[in-house]
Amino acid sequence: MAGEQLQVLNALDVAKTQWYHFTAIIIAGMGFFTDAYDLFCISLVTKLLGRIYYHVDGAGNPGTLPPNVSAAVNGVAFCGTLAGQLFFGWLGDKLGRKKVYGMTLMLMVICSVASGLSFGHTPKSVMATLCFFRFWLGFGIGGDYPLSATIMSEYANKKTRGAFIAAVFAMQGFGILAGGIFAIILSSAFKTMFEAPPYEVDALRSTIPQADYVWRIILMVGALPAALTYYWRMKMPETARYTALVAKDAKQAASDMSKVMQMDIEAEPQKIEQMEKEKSRFGLFSKEFAKRHGLHLLGTTTTWFLLDIAFYSQNLFQKDIFSAIGWIPSAKSMNAIEEVYRIARAQTLIALCSTVPGYWFTVALIDKMGRFAIQLMGFFFMTVFMFALAIPYDHWTHRDNRIGFVIIYSLTFFFANFGPNATTFVVPAEIFPARLRSTCHGISAASGKLGAIVGAFGFLYLAQNKDKAKADAGYPAGIGVKNSLIVLGVINAFGFLFTFLVPESKGKSLEEMSGENEDKESPGEAEL
Repeated sequence: MAGEQLQVLNALDVAKTQWYHFTAIIIAGMGFFTDAYDLFCISLVTKLLGRIYYHVDGAGNPGTLPPNVSAAVNGVAFCGTLAGQLFFGWLGDKLGRKKVYGMTLMLMVICSVASGLSFGHTPKSVMATLCFFRFWLGFGIGGDYPLSATIMSEYANKKTRGAFIAAVFAMQGFGILAGGIFAIILSSAFKTMFEAPPYEVDALRSTIPQADYVWRIILMVGALPAALTYYWRMKMPETARYTALVAKDAKQAASDMSKVMQMDIEAEPQKIEQMEKEKSRFGLFSKEFAKRHGLHLLGTTTTWFLLDIAFYSQNLFQKDIFSAIGWIPSAKSMNAIEEVYRIARAQTLIALCSTVPGYWFTVALIDKMGRFAIQLMGFFFMTVFMFALAIPYDHWTHRDNRIGFVIIYSLTFFFANFGPNATTFVVPAEIFPARLRSTCHGISAASGKLGAIVGAFGFLYLAQNKDKAKADAGYPAGIGVKNSLIVLGVINAFGFLFTFLVPESKGKSLEEMSGENEDKESPGEAEL
């Protein structure tokens, strides 16, 4: 009985790639598209918020958000995401993937619209309401991580499962791209309709009153793709693995998948009862879990944590790079809308050249090369390129060498996406038992978001100039960009080492990976 599998699960494992696979990718992927749009679009408008709400009369440069406000506006969504990943990950195993999936989407739609409606008479009250809604927006986004990955892995077949889960994640690239493109279109339209002089010519008139609509519209449009897929999410049946292995309803699982796959599948209630007698039902905090999956969970949490420190610290260097290669002139030489346009254009170019291609390389090759090889290779090249940026850093700061700097910088993030950024999302959805799968993915993802918070904010302070006088306004002295890059190189090297804790799941069924086909007497085999 140990190796025998339910017919409904076997049918899913060996199914040829069919239309329902693509609908599942689109339905789960649109959630990720929205996640990326919502999380990354704030960086397009933070400069504009500074100009509108923190303008100082007579100042030589436009207003900017004070460090604590900037950190709150940019970081509060990450905190919400971390909480959402843990909460909805756990709830997805308790109530079922489908029930919770609709909740997260509704939360994202409501909070996207609400964050664009942030109200108040003073800058403080506008920023406070914006932060409040961005936290709950992040909470909804957090739920999408474990649920999208788990649903896709449970619907997919053995042969192309990695590519399907990676394709859901790759929609993130399109979300970032869409945010940039929409901001370009909107700022161009406002620029044409309302002419304004640069800041250095006329400080007050450089920020038109209508600029307040620009950031609100950009934030609110994030609700559209999520709202459009709500109906389809609600029509999607619960995954067969949850219904059969967790809810123990063999008839329902067989009937759901018969409709989806358009074939007859026999319900096997007696086999579920038999499996139930033979299986050990260990919990997350049991010795049995620690023995079978403890190292796997350590591997998925540490690699995701280390990767996200490096991945989210990129935002620090982006503005320096854009200014350095002349994509973004100095703030005082532009009006407010022009600045939004330039920042959006630069981000879109980066997304097009390095972010999006990296994701799709992973989709194309993950089931040929395997997760382990791609993750090792990604961490290896990220380490190499970070050191290549750091050690001769003074060489890269000369005007003539800046293009070389941008190429190596882009390659670092190409190998993050064709590497651990995608694989850390895929693997936790494949290697844990069905009743703990969503929870364990949520824990791994939350660990990643903790890394993102360290990367985005820890390094914001660390990368400041060693000389307090040269540090950005309001920040203490740091260790400088060169030393920050060395630290990031070391972090990536640790990511390379911790990858060895993560098992390869290419071509194996989910039950084989999680040991759910083993019976009580053979826990040894389950560790493979």
